[in-house]
Amino acid sequence: MKLNDFDYDLPESYIAQDPADPRDSSKLMVVHEDGSVEHKVFRDIMDYLKEDDVLVVNRSKVLKARIVFDLNGKTSEVFLLKDLGDKVWNCLVRPGKRFQEGFTGELKNGLAVEVLEVLEDGTRNIKFYTYRQIEEFGEAPFPPYIRGSSSALEDYQTVYAVEKGSVASPTAGLHFTDSLLEKITDKGVEVEKVLLHVGLGTFAPVKTEDIKDHVMHNEFFQLEEDVADRLNKAKADGRRIIAVGTTSVRVLESCFKNGKFEARTGETDIFIYPGYQWQAVDGLMTNFHLPKSTLIMLVASFLENKGFKDGTKKILDLYEQAKSENYRFYSFGDSMLIL
Repeated sequence: MKLNDFDYDLPESYIAQDPADPRDSSKLMVVHEDGSVEHKVFRDIMDYLKEDDVLVVNRSKVLKARIVFDLNGKTSEVFLLKDLGDKVWNCLVRPGKRFQEGFTGELKNGLAVEVLEVLEDGTRNIKFYTYRQIEEFGEAPFPPYIRGSSSALEDYQTVYAVEKGSVASPTAGLHFTDSLLEKITDKGVEVEKVLLHVGLGTFAPVKTEDIKDHVMHNEFFQLEEDVADRLNKAKADGRRIIAVGTTSVRVLESCFKNGKFEARTGETDIFIYPGYQWQAVDGLMTNFHLPKSTLIMLVASFLENKGFKDGTKKILDLYEQAKSENYRFYSFGDSMLIL
């Protein structure tokens, strides 16, 4: 499979700059196994969830990961990726030319740094010297295609976010409101929370012509024992497990071994693309993703899992339908439900 197989054209006018207000008023594309497609509003998801379904969400919370500063009259940026402990972070630096191993300097008043190591992938391990929380120096890590947004960090958090650690939002969950989740649970749907801290593995661009040569970065995840037990019972009962977002998928598929879910805490570099043999997930809720991204590859793979012969062609066809119906794309955009 070639990287260009997952390319498509998207004019900037389709890229959402702010979330829908209220969140559950966003559009919802429902894709059925028989190939039929419905265009709804997100709160209509109630009509597609059954009593005893299990909805799996990612409880990770977004950090203020973007530190912008002036260096010799030029705007620069350190983007926090992963906390390595003892105030050492793996980071992206733009521009990175001056930030070579051994570089020391003060980025902002009270924030001095030392570059400990430059890794092969171009990221840096940086030591921060400060008595304050590093996050206090940061801003909301909106992706670069969100320009001039009026949104705050809270708009980029899911309503069920708990544990800080992500540097990008698990955006499939942004459509939920507290009241909608209450209605869902009142219907008898079980909502389970897993953890995956979104890092470079989720949003790093694919640069290899053959996608099989792409190497995913590790991301921290956790599936707790009591959650694994309830998921195993759901599987045994024949109930549907519906993942909210690709990050939830990656936890579930990483933890399903020998026919059951295993409680695990660790790092995953699972890369799901067409040809992958799905084991854990019966339904997927997801946004509309960037061309050539690992996320669109995962969704194409899931469409094949649901019986579509060519998942890559199908996802691109669905995206064309979305454009014709004026759906909004990317992080603050609309939603797709595949059942």
